[in-house]
Amino acid sequence: MFLKNIIFILFFTFFSATIVAQKDSVNVKDIQIKGDIKIEKGGVYDPLAPSRAAFYSAIFPGMGQVYNKKYWKAPIVWGAMGTSIYYYLDNNKEYKRYRTAYKLRKNNLIDEFTVDGVEIISIETLERAQKQLQENRDMSLLTTVILYVLQIVEASVNAHLLQFNTDDNLSFKPTFINDPIYVEAPKVGLTIKYNF
Repeated sequence: MFLKNIIFILFFTFFSATIVAQKDSVNVKDIQIKGDIKIEKGGVYDPLAPSRAAFYSAIFPGMGQVYNKKYWKAPIVWGAMGTSIYYYLDNNKEYKRYRTAYKLRKNNLIDEFTVDGVEIISIETLERAQKQLQENRDMSLLTTVILYVLQIVEASVNAHLLQFNTDDNLSFKPTFINDPIYVEAPKVGLTIKYNF
């Protein structure tokens, strides 16, 4: 049953998809008609746009996405980075708390986990908590750095890809081919179209 579902999904995807190539916008010409005058406007290619988007994202995360006019991506970047920074700060605060309690306990002093001379948390638990919180803190820092780099890369790649337009001159579209001999069973074929 699982194999049939996969075959059906692949069959459906193959026959419902149209793959369209991209054409550099330098060669694309938009034609606007104003009255009786035909105005041809060529696409503008800005080779520095990816660099600017990456630079803006490096200066302030999310600004590269704003530069690319993908405004909806900026709050996602801010939320993702803000969440990882929050967890870093929280884990660091808790790590310092348990580390201080551990140091006080080792020096036979009263810590916050000792109430009326009774130790609520054992020293082994303090050690394990320190290790776990340190690991969580380091993982949050690594996540923040990875998200920072990824949002720079995303802004640069998006700025580069925005300079391309899709065009029907080069397309790949699966079609059904009617065979006059075998009318009851249509054959599957491909149509590849390429115009100069």
